[in-house]
Amino acid sequence: MLAPVSKPSTTDKADFSRACSASQRGVTLVELVVGITVLAIALSLITAILGPLYQRSTDPWHQVRATELGQSLMNEILARSFDENSARSGGLLRCGESSDLPCTEPEDLGPDGTETRLTFNDVDDFDGFVGNAAELTNLLGASLMADYVNYQVAVRVTYAATAQVGGIVLSADQAKHIQVTVITPAGSNLVFSAYRGNW
Repeated sequence: MLAPVSKPSTTDKADFSRACSASQRGVTLVELVVGITVLAIALSLITAILGPLYQRSTDPWHQVRATELGQSLMNEILARSFDENSARSGGLLRCGESSDLPCTEPEDLGPDGTETRLTFNDVDDFDGFVGNAAELTNLLGASLMADYVNYQVAVRVTYAATAQVGGIVLSADQAKHIQVTVITPAGSNLVFSAYRGNW
């Protein structure tokens, strides 16, 4: 035979309802607001710490890109002849060697007439050249905008006062100082310098 089922006592019912009500207790509005405030402060501190780290982590990448751009432009400039009055075929005739071929005066440095970057034929044609991503092209005229968004370049060419290049002292009209400045999207300036001798 089956044993009779005993009914729970009233004390058992009271204990059970107290346990249920204690486990179902909610959060008050004040506790909720304090929790949200503490979380907001913690997130603000984390963001303030990680934000500058994120910006600095892109600096090396921008510097590498700027170096590529600056070196490429410098190589392009150095491949040109020394002066408008210099021979283009290996330097058989150099400006300043005779009165018939004087070197360009310092105040006349820059593009000759309506020359553009693609038709620059001597180093000082680049003097005053400024370009941003929309204006930068490779030697074939293809745009570099996609590769160098928000980069800028500026070129300055002057006669070197007295230059010592590889242990050789050159007079003022025998060397030109080329300075290429590349500005990264973060605003850093990277400056590249070289001398172009009259040979």
